[in-house]
Amino acid sequence: MTLAYAEEAIHIHDTGHLSDREIARATGAAPSTVREWLARRSAPTGVRAERLAELSSLVERLARVIRPTYIPVWLNKPLPALDDDKPIDRIALGDYRTVARLISGIEDPGAS
Repeated sequence: MTLAYAEEAIHIHDTGHLSDREIARATGAAPSTVREWLARRSAPTGVRAERLAELSSLVERLARVIRPTYIPVWLNKPLPALDDDKPIDRIALGDYRTVARLISGIEDPGAS
C-alpha cells in the first residue's frame, strides 16, 4: 500500500483547513475512512484517490488567492456561477473542471 495519497489528504487537511467530513464529502469516502487516511493507516485508491488529487489541486490554488481558513467556507457555499451548487458537491461529482474555471476567475479576474 502506498501512502502517497494519505499524505495528500493530510496536506489538504493542513493547507485547506478541511475537516475529515469535508474531505469525505468531496471524495465519496466515509469520515471514518478519511480519519484512517489522516492517521496514515490507509490510503484512498481508484475514484476516491482521483477526487482527492483534484481536491488537492483546487485547495492549493485557492490558498494562493483567498485566506486559507476561508477555503472550507468557499467550498461549502452555494455559488450562483454553479447554479447555486456548492463547489465541494461538484468536486464529489467529478466536475473538477467547472470548479477549476471558477477559481481561474478568482486568480485572474480580468481573464474571465
